[in-house]
Amino acid sequence: MPGATTEAAEPAARPGGGRRQGTAPAVPPARAAARTPGRGSTRMRDLKRRFDRPLTSYYLLLGAGLLLSVLGLVMVLSASQIFSRVTYGDFSAVFTKQAIAIGIGLPLMFIGARLPVRAYRMLAYPLLLGSIGLLCLVLVPGIGMEVNGNRNWIALGGPFQLQPSEFAKLGLVLWGADLLTRKQRMLGQWRHLFIPLFPGALLVLGLVMMGGDMGTAMILTVVVLALLWVAGAPGRLFVLALSTAAALATVFILMKPHRASRFASVYDPFSDPTGETLQAAHGIYALSTGGLFGSGIGTSYEKWGTLPEAHTDFIFAVIGEELGLVGTLSVLTLFAALGYAGIRVAGRTKDPFVRLAAGGATAWITAQATINIGAVLGLLPIAGVPLPLVSYGGSALLPTMFAVGMLLSFARTEPGAQKQLAAQGPGAVRRAFARILPRRER
Repeated sequence: MPGATTEAAEPAARPGGGRRQGTAPAVPPARAAARTPGRGSTRMRDLKRRFDRPLTSYYLLLGAGLLLSVLGLVMVLSASQIFSRVTYGDFSAVFTKQAIAIGIGLPLMFIGARLPVRAYRMLAYPLLLGSIGLLCLVLVPGIGMEVNGNRNWIALGGPFQLQPSEFAKLGLVLWGADLLTRKQRMLGQWRHLFIPLFPGALLVLGLVMMGGDMGTAMILTVVVLALLWVAGAPGRLFVLALSTAAALATVFILMKPHRASRFASVYDPFSDPTGETLQAAHGIYALSTGGLFGSGIGTSYEKWGTLPEAHTDFIFAVIGEELGLVGTLSVLTLFAALGYAGIRVAGRTKDPFVRLAAGGATAWITAQATINIGAVLGLLPIAGVPLPLVSYGGSALLPTMFAVGMLLSFARTEPGAQKQLAAQGPGAVRRAFARILPRRER
């Protein structure tokens, strides 16, 4: 049109200042494609998602508890055959007693898993008082029995005995958790942390130590320290508690020469392999001959009398000899899973009693396993404590299985656990009973 001018769009300037007519504007470079996660990171996310589920603790506790109990029953049969034949004239005598204990312990564990939290609080004081009464009976002549230099057994008739100190562990856990829960708002004051927890714990410890059971005294001390830790006690209180425990332990050790020799065996377990360090030396011999996969179940050489207490305190050595490194690592993994699940229960709950009781029970079981395995490996002095759920002994097995049941009960109270259990419907046992029992008419 006349009088009107049309300006062509100027091309984009080149870096050198010149222009090239007829060229399209420069296109910005394309962004780099987003990096897709590899299989490793995807698997880690899937694993993390699985462990974040509400019932993770429940199934870890159930699986670890059952597998350790079954493994223990098999290994007791293997490790006790020679001892049973020599002592009772029957290769399966010890195994039969352990099988009876398992038969009682499994229902006890599942009953414990169904009990509500308030039931455990109601059991706290009766269980502790009953344990104290039984510990007093141990010291009465004619009632208490002395085994391997320790007076900590009560004869029940025939081949059966009762060790009250094992029940005292559970009693102290429940009583301490209930006590600290009741005084939760006053725990900032030292006297409410000390009294009556310390006098009650010292009473139980004193009765156990009067019977000469140093190993159980160590575990009870760990339980008290764990309760204080979970309750949020100040660091100075821990220093005081540890100092008191160390002083009492030193006096207790020096009272008997054989206790001092057990500590000396840690530095050189082969210094007297036919005398004071015989058990420590042969425990290491058994572990060293197992190799990767072991010699096979029932083929242990050390259980033929050279390794004392092969089916009780040193059953881990027989596991290493017959099942090898794979077997021992499997046991360690199961205890690690149990410990992780117990800590997870304590960390996820809002109930202070559940937090304290779960922390105390987890500390008891894992500390006892650590002390037992450490002694077999020659890293700790021999304390004479059984491997939880694995070693022979009904007195140790029943309270431990009930404690696992208690942890299962607490795991059912985790956030989202009840909803997920309801979504899954009734379990296999309840479905079986539903088919057998007639339905009620509506």
